[in-house]
Amino acid sequence: MSSSILIIVFLPLLAAIVAGLGNKTLGFVPSKLVTTGALFISCALSWPIFLSFLSGDAHEVVVPVLHWVKSGNLDFAWALRVDALTAVMLVVVTSVSALVHLYSWGYMSEEPDQPRFFAYLSLFTFAMLMLVTADNLVQMFFGWEGVGLASYLLIGFWFRKPSANAAAMKAFVVNRVGDLGFMLGIFGVFLVFGTVSIPAILHNAPAVLNGSTIGFLGYRFHTATVLCILLFIGAMGKSAQLGLHTWLPDAMEGPTPVSALIHAATMVTAGVFMVCRLSPLFETSPTALGFVTFIGAATCFFAATVGTTQTDIKRVIAYSTCSQLGYMFFAAGVGAYGAAMFHLFTHAFFKALLFLGAGSVIHAMHHEQDMRYYGGLRKKIPVTFWAMTAGTLAITGVGIVDVAGFAGFYSKDAILEAAYARGTELSHFAFFMGIFAALLTSFYSWRLVFLTFFGKPRWEQSEHIQHAVHDAHGHDDHGHDHANDHAHHGHDDHAHSDGTAGYHPHESPVVMLIPLIVLSIGAVLAGFVFNHAFISEGTGEFWKGALVFNEHLIHAAHHVPTWVKWAPFGVMTTGLAIALYAYIVNPRFPAAFVEQFAFLYRFLLNKWYFDELYEVVFVKPALWLGRVFWRVGDIGIIDRFGPNGAAWVVKQGSRAAVKLQTGYLNSYALVMLVGLVGAISWVIAR
Repeated sequence: MSSSILIIVFLPLLAAIVAGLGNKTLGFVPSKLVTTGALFISCALSWPIFLSFLSGDAHEVVVPVLHWVKSGNLDFAWALRVDALTAVMLVVVTSVSALVHLYSWGYMSEEPDQPRFFAYLSLFTFAMLMLVTADNLVQMFFGWEGVGLASYLLIGFWFRKPSANAAAMKAFVVNRVGDLGFMLGIFGVFLVFGTVSIPAILHNAPAVLNGSTIGFLGYRFHTATVLCILLFIGAMGKSAQLGLHTWLPDAMEGPTPVSALIHAATMVTAGVFMVCRLSPLFETSPTALGFVTFIGAATCFFAATVGTTQTDIKRVIAYSTCSQLGYMFFAAGVGAYGAAMFHLFTHAFFKALLFLGAGSVIHAMHHEQDMRYYGGLRKKIPVTFWAMTAGTLAITGVGIVDVAGFAGFYSKDAILEAAYARGTELSHFAFFMGIFAALLTSFYSWRLVFLTFFGKPRWEQSEHIQHAVHDAHGHDDHGHDHANDHAHHGHDDHAHSDGTAGYHPHESPVVMLIPLIVLSIGAVLAGFVFNHAFISEGTGEFWKGALVFNEHLIHAAHHVPTWVKWAPFGVMTTGLAIALYAYIVNPRFPAAFVEQFAFLYRFLLNKWYFDELYEVVFVKPALWLGRVFWRVGDIGIIDRFGPNGAAWVVKQGSRAAVKLQTGYLNSYALVMLVGLVGAISWVIAR
């Protein structure tokens, strides 16, 4: 296992270096072969490790890499820790990343900077693998920041596009806010424990933090609560929880494969992984766990409400990601860490499937992302239709209690049952928020399917499609040549001279469909195959101490009242029925509803006005303060009395010196005489 884990982690880094430095010199195909091949090798090596933990044959392994830092009491090595929790993340990260690499062969086929794109993908994967294999908090933070850097590069990949640059910067800045909390938490942990080693911290947490308090501004706070909340603030930023969520929808400005990689299994799940990894530490603070529960439940509800009004196909799925992450966090908050990781596992399959399926739709519709301009696509792109249907069945939790269901049916229901079984006011709050969010999830997910694949085609209303028709025809009304002027990929759409009626959406190439088929299998079977390993009674043997596994809670969750078990199924069918009526039976209903509840619609469409609020509270004051420092501090003081002042003194001195340089011999003789008299006078005076 030692050699395998080294290859798994460092092979993507090597591939990123080769593709990045080789760039166009190496060539498109070699760059893609190196990076994609490296990820498939890492994926192939990850699954046996996961299956060995699943069968009970494997045990925790720590693979040393090098001695990293020794400074005073701070002494730690760079080592790769592999246990059941790491094994789950290795499979998730490498599987999704490998399929995204393969999918990108088709989606980015006309992109002129393909080597750079694939290098960024591999670098992102390496950073995530570093994070999940970390044996100490500093190493985890290294991977944490590496993921942030790579996400900035990927979101802003189309750097000539102003909105992409703005989205990349927004993601970077918002994550820095959360990372400040994470850093303070790491500093605090080192001060309290005297080490950054994760095993040492988790082993000593109950004894060290029992009754320990710290003082601040005359108040005493429970040390464990302060540390855990600071660490969780980092998770809020990385996993886009309420308050630090605003970067996530804007990240859709990046290429669709990036959206799948960031939102499905890697960056946004880093916070969930961190909380589960440090679960023994969080268990020492019921207050911190309550905070995690509340934020997760609030995020779950908030994102689901916003998702019901979005028209951009990728933004709908992005808010869906935000909502599903809320489920994972409140599962961790109530102590169901195994259920949180199980939902992370299943979510990776169906969310990557939905994003890549959305990319296939966008590919077919010539980069049109507004669902209002879709319709009737199920017969045009049948493979994509069935793949996205499988993903929708999985995310909405379709299944029959005690019989079988799709992936999300097992993991989401396990979270809701655990929240109810916990029996606290906060856990019941999370349960009902989760139930309502499940209803909204079903509604907006089926709304996406119905708007995209059913009804009459609405393509003629799209400017993108009109441009596609002109481009395929080779000229526009002014006779300009647009044969090669495609937005990003340049598709050969079969348009005719009769306008948009001649536009024919086309199925994606095979290299894009293979990942959809593989992920569809995961969306259908992942819950059924693996639920006993993650959330059944007695599965503490699988985790083997990798996280806190509460057998009592799992037992209670399996014996909740019947109505609790059937509630997710009830709201799922209700959401489906509402979407079916609104978008198939009576398509005029949505417009009537919007007219009747215009304020509510605008409130949700504008995402609860979080961006506008932050603009007023943070952005504008920061810009005003920056201008003050610039004009008063920089220009008025530093420049005036610094470089500009020194330049003024030199200038004035040179002017005085110029006056002495007259060019007349008698003037110079006079100066020499005055100097001589002065020197003689000084000697005589002595």
